[in-house]
Amino acid sequence: MNNRAGSFLWNLRQVSTLVPTGRTVRLCPLAFCRPNITYSNWNRRNLLNTFGNTVHSSTRYLFQDALIFKSEGDGCQKKGISTVTVFTVDKLRCPRRLSFDSKHFPVSVNELKKSFHQEASDEDVLTKRRKPTLISSEKLSQECNSLSDVLDIFSKAPKFPSSNYFSAMWTVAKRMSEDQKRFEKQLMFNHPAFNQLCEHVMREAKIMYFDNLLFSLHAIVKLGIPQNTLLVQTLLRVVQERINECDEKCLSVLSTILNTMEPCKNVDVLSAGLRMLVDEQVWKIKHVFTLQTVMRSIGKDAPIGLKRKLEMKALKELDQFSVLNCQHMFSVLAAMNHRSIILLNECSKRVTSNIHGCPFKILINILQSCKDLQYINIDLFKGIADYVATTFDIWKLKKVLFLLILFENFGFRPVGLMDLFIKKAADEPGFLNVKSLVGILNVYSSLNHFYKCQTHEFLEVMASALTGSLHHISSENLLNAVCSFCFMNHFPLALINQLLQKDIIDDLLTAGDVERNVHRLHIVAACLKLDDAPCHKDLDLALPQLPPTTFCPQPKVAAVLSDLLGEGCFSQSVQLPHNYFIDFEIRMDANRTQVLPFSDVDVVTSTDIQRVAVLCVPKSAYCLDSTHPKGYLAMKMRHLKIMGFHVILMLRCQCASLRSYIGIHVASEIQAEGNRIKIEYLETQRHFVALITEVIMLKRVEQLEELQRLRTVGLQYQLNHPALDFPFGLSVGT
Repeated sequence: MNNRAGSFLWNLRQVSTLVPTGRTVRLCPLAFCRPNITYSNWNRRNLLNTFGNTVHSSTRYLFQDALIFKSEGDGCQKKGISTVTVFTVDKLRCPRRLSFDSKHFPVSVNELKKSFHQEASDEDVLTKRRKPTLISSEKLSQECNSLSDVLDIFSKAPKFPSSNYFSAMWTVAKRMSEDQKRFEKQLMFNHPAFNQLCEHVMREAKIMYFDNLLFSLHAIVKLGIPQNTLLVQTLLRVVQERINECDEKCLSVLSTILNTMEPCKNVDVLSAGLRMLVDEQVWKIKHVFTLQTVMRSIGKDAPIGLKRKLEMKALKELDQFSVLNCQHMFSVLAAMNHRSIILLNECSKRVTSNIHGCPFKILINILQSCKDLQYINIDLFKGIADYVATTFDIWKLKKVLFLLILFENFGFRPVGLMDLFIKKAADEPGFLNVKSLVGILNVYSSLNHFYKCQTHEFLEVMASALTGSLHHISSENLLNAVCSFCFMNHFPLALINQLLQKDIIDDLLTAGDVERNVHRLHIVAACLKLDDAPCHKDLDLALPQLPPTTFCPQPKVAAVLSDLLGEGCFSQSVQLPHNYFIDFEIRMDANRTQVLPFSDVDVVTSTDIQRVAVLCVPKSAYCLDSTHPKGYLAMKMRHLKIMGFHVILMLRCQCASLRSYIGIHVASEIQAEGNRIKIEYLETQRHFVALITEVIMLKRVEQLEELQRLRTVGLQYQLNHPALDFPFGLSVGT
């Protein structure tokens, strides 16, 4: 019995000498799937690839799948983290199980002691021989010229960590052209060692350093390995488990990875975890580049509180922004769909003051981001336009055209740049394809831009280039081009004849955006009938009716006109032929000195009557930061004049302050003759309009007497000075 007990204790002591290491299982509150594993004594970079096999096989041989647990310290849980140490046993050379009865031992105790000491010394030698040598991705990328070269090196002698092989392959791939990269990727997938490398990476995912894990995942995604593969999904899962190990560098890499991946279950979970992590660590971020990368990756659907917190962090670090950081901030804010006016204004100032030398791609990205954010900065737009105009000769015309298209989206009209483009396009029309021609015509017709004497030559060049492409131009592009020509009062016969073919019309009325096509066909028909077109005056297209125009009543303008002109002296919401609509119509004598009342008798055709159309237009009907009307408004004014109207434009935003508008409008029309009389008359009428407003809005009946006196004074001015051309808006009937 004593021999058995002694044998058991001796065996137990020998086993304890074979248990040198342990691993600590740490339960992290932010981990999504499995607890985070921290190895206490082993260096992860020096672990063998057979680590997992060693753990399970040694345990199976010695204790028949029983595990030994030992608490770390006093075993108390601190700060929500519990730790358990799981010891592992090195694999024995001899598969025979240990017996606890010395009588049944095939050898004596002394021989067994000697055998164990021999095993220990042999194990040390074997460990030294098998000690892995680390592989560097930088060294691999320098030695290899193709992706297959990296895989060949791996197949000869795999080294830890395997993730560096993928990083090296991505570094090599970045040096290749697109065609070569596509060919090399195909060879990579067909290489016999590729599957083995993927297995190594999945096996080492939990024991490699977290930054290596992220770099390998980034390289795998960039190399085009499908996202639904076991390799990618496994790495995403491990990243979820170890997300608490993220430092600032890892945050940047992880954000970049999520930006390039398609949505899926694991990506969505990881994105949610990243947002939680960023919310906790946002004030610890030190580098602007990391901050912008994180802001770009959190997504448009991130909580508004997190967006504002990142905005405040960016404003706090604004002094550390480089010019490049300011240039990229536009696209960063567009990526997270957050319109920070303060941040955009500050970055706009820096970009404008350092515009020289800015790459064209960045200029395009800035304007595209401004469009997405609905952010308008006149100084920024002018700075970009002036810079491109100054360096016009170094840019390709297609790039400048793309810039002009973005400017047209804002309604911004860079006069100098557009003039240069007209001259260049007229001199070198050969570079233009159909898409470019249609884009140019749309920009110039929409912004209603004409360049002195070269406009006709420019339009002829555009029409000639399109005529040569009639055999392969689509019906919709043909309609857009002809409509743009009509806006600019130019009518190329060949294009119009092609458009009016029955099969083209039928195609436009049955395919694509039918409602838009119908509207444009009505515009073309109106221009052919009203303008000085060389043909098709009797055109009668069987087009569907347009939806009725939505009237926007202007009660304040109507009230002022009613008191100024009297009841029955104007008409509201007038519908005209060709689907035109005007807000107010006023009839005056031929000299525009007296307002005529509307009667039941139609006297519109009389030559003694001047019809006046008052249009209340939105601010968007003008080009940005100017009083230059856009294409459709300019065409409408041209057609109204052909119909016999005198057109007066009024901004809708000024309708509420009509008194100031009338003063400005009249002051601009004062002629040199009779300045003193008209100015005195203007001041009287300003007071008159003010009193009208007070009487109507405030119901001050006691001021009616003063109102009547001013009306009499106004009439007296007109009677005493009949030769002067007083503005119609201030002509008061009896």
